[in-house]
Amino acid sequence: MSRRRKSPRKGRRTSAKRRRRGSGRRVWLKWLLSLTVLGVLLLGGYTVFLAKEVRVKFEGKRWAVPARLYARPLDLYVGAPLSTTQLVHELEALGYRRVVHPKAVAQWSRNRDRFLVRTRAFAFWDGDAPARFLDLRIRDGRLEALADADSGRDLDLVRLEPPAIGSIYPAHREDRVLVRREDLPERLVQALLAVEDRHFFTHRGIDPRGIARALWANVRAGRAVQGGSTLTQQLVKNFFLTPERSLWRKFNEALMALIVERRYDKDEILEAYANEIFLGQDGGRAIHGFGLAARFYFNRPLAELELPDLALLVGLVRGASYYNPRRHPERAKARRDRVLDAMAEQGSVGDDAAAGAKAKPLGVTPRGRSSTDSNPAFVELVRRQLRRDYREEDLTSEGLRIFTTLDPWVQHQAGQALDEGLAELARAGRKGADRLQGAGVVAGTQGGEVHALVGGRSADVAGFNRALDARRPIGSLVKPAVYLAALARPQAYTLLTPLQDRAVTLRTRDGQVWQPQNYDREEHGEVPLHAALARSYNLATVRLGMAVGLDAVVETLHAMGVEQEVQAFPSLLLGALSLSPLEVAQVYQTLASGGYRAPLRAIREVSTADGVLVQRYPLSVRRVLQEAPVFLLTRNLVEVTRTGTGRGLARYLDTKAGYAGKTGTTNDLRDSWFAGYGRDEVAVVWLGRDDNGPTGLTGSSGALPIWGRLMAALGAAHLETAAPDGVARVWVNPATGRLADEGCAGAVAFPFIGGSAPRERDPCSGGAGGAEPGFFERLWR
Repeated sequence: MSRRRKSPRKGRRTSAKRRRRGSGRRVWLKWLLSLTVLGVLLLGGYTVFLAKEVRVKFEGKRWAVPARLYARPLDLYVGAPLSTTQLVHELEALGYRRVVHPKAVAQWSRNRDRFLVRTRAFAFWDGDAPARFLDLRIRDGRLEALADADSGRDLDLVRLEPPAIGSIYPAHREDRVLVRREDLPERLVQALLAVEDRHFFTHRGIDPRGIARALWANVRAGRAVQGGSTLTQQLVKNFFLTPERSLWRKFNEALMALIVERRYDKDEILEAYANEIFLGQDGGRAIHGFGLAARFYFNRPLAELELPDLALLVGLVRGASYYNPRRHPERAKARRDRVLDAMAEQGSVGDDAAAGAKAKPLGVTPRGRSSTDSNPAFVELVRRQLRRDYREEDLTSEGLRIFTTLDPWVQHQAGQALDEGLAELARAGRKGADRLQGAGVVAGTQGGEVHALVGGRSADVAGFNRALDARRPIGSLVKPAVYLAALARPQAYTLLTPLQDRAVTLRTRDGQVWQPQNYDREEHGEVPLHAALARSYNLATVRLGMAVGLDAVVETLHAMGVEQEVQAFPSLLLGALSLSPLEVAQVYQTLASGGYRAPLRAIREVSTADGVLVQRYPLSVRRVLQEAPVFLLTRNLVEVTRTGTGRGLARYLDTKAGYAGKTGTTNDLRDSWFAGYGRDEVAVVWLGRDDNGPTGLTGSSGALPIWGRLMAALGAAHLETAAPDGVARVWVNPATGRLADEGCAGAVAFPFIGGSAPRERDPCSGGAGGAEPGFFERLWR
């Protein structure tokens, strides 16, 4: 059998094809190798780039932490003014819980006037205050006894922690309370790992088993019910990346997760996650981290939360809006219970503990503890004062602690008094009551500390801050400056100096004629100086002001605290001067302090987040007015509240005890004012309309009842009656202004600055006890 021989030409063609195929493979392999090397180089370079980004952000200042604002701490000592109602309010503001018997921190119990309170520790600017177990007894509005509940030992002074009242946020409005890894409750960590990342402590950033498990669960459910991302991936997504959904972002997420796991330990990652995770929205403020979420949902620190509370917070990780416990309580409870079930399945808690936790209600507060909504007007005052000393970026990123002068109890009463006063006007059928607005300021008489600031009705709603920015004509509130300018000249003017309350015509600098009138459109003839102010007679005031000189009145106003330029026009004498309620409070604080001007301040101290003192805002006081004339004027303003235009205060206060005040009403009844003071507090109330329309209210019918309601709620102390050096009590006949014997009928003891008392004497007529004691006689007895 013959064998067929290959054609030499065909063999050569096959060999050439093989050579070309082999050459092609080598070229392809070279390209593949080159591309691989290039890809590795690019990936390596990109990884280095991402690693640098991770390091810079992770090791630098991770978050812009807003400055925290705190109210004044409540000082407890035997004899301190404190009612049971106020103490309950203070404890609730701190988030303390009422129980049958306090066994844990931030718990309290009450048996009538006896309170048992376990306080929290707090790092003040001047030292740490330890947690204590207190036994308090209150009687008749005073703290009667204060002791250590464990030992029974009496205590001299205890400072409760100050409640947080606000924050100064960065531009992106993120808020958080930073917590360290060691401060994370172990139950929280267990719950988080049970539902979000079971293999957190064993994987390297990506968990293939978790991805497979989630994929299988989603296939079985027919929808997305689980996610395969690790905690590290979630942190990377929230901390470094945008929320876009794309393969490229997912690639970056996985790569950066590997980088983070390579460079940092698990505790650092867990701490960052706990502070970064988004857990809710409070208006324009984003709630980040478990530390702030504990405050926002439960009004308690994270360390004080119990198992069901912690499980609820972890449940919010999956969708803070969808599982919002205030809007969707059923969803939130179902999610919380799933977290508890997962913990039980993995042995983190026992079945009985999980069942007990599931049986409890959600326990969230009715509304978020939004400090920006609680005291927006006062917080704005603090911001303005801080800007004089700090940059905005320091206030919104360094986590400074600002200790303010706000008194939570006074603030609560001020807001309530304004709301109730406006509601009362509406109930009385006052036309346009729904368009009325108001503002109020309360400050200390001696130190100038602002204790409360209300910027409008519904004081917890942010908006136009009328206490700071509503500059309105002050009407008769200016009159004390006119009378003080006169009383500062004792040789010419005393409280008994006769004034003419008769028509007056003045020509202004531009040639116009000004003819003021009294409110009642009547003339009252000759009246003593003290009566002219008490009854707020316009004609007598104008004549007095022109006599002492407009420049003297302007100088007195500046000394009292008016900083703006004041035009020396005759209309100034009746209140043609626009001030804000805060500026009016400054003027009357100078009177309340006896002539010492203390610039109103809202800040006491500033410290770092670690408690290191940065700055103190000490008391700054200087004498600007003579004490004796101010004393006489204050006695005259007490007469205003007893028998003058402010006599309506008797509905709210025992005016016989002595409270100084002045009504203010402007043209066409557009503004209603009342300003006054007791021994410790000076307060100003304004009512008006934002469109400057008429209110139909005088100072007596509008602002005065609110002022009276506020001071009564505060239990305001009445004024002292001791006269300063240089002022003597002299018995006179008020009808003639001459000296009289004490036993003479109608004789009254008036205060006079040395050398200004009358010299002529009336013969005694009628004998002792011939008339009821007069105003000043009752005042000094």
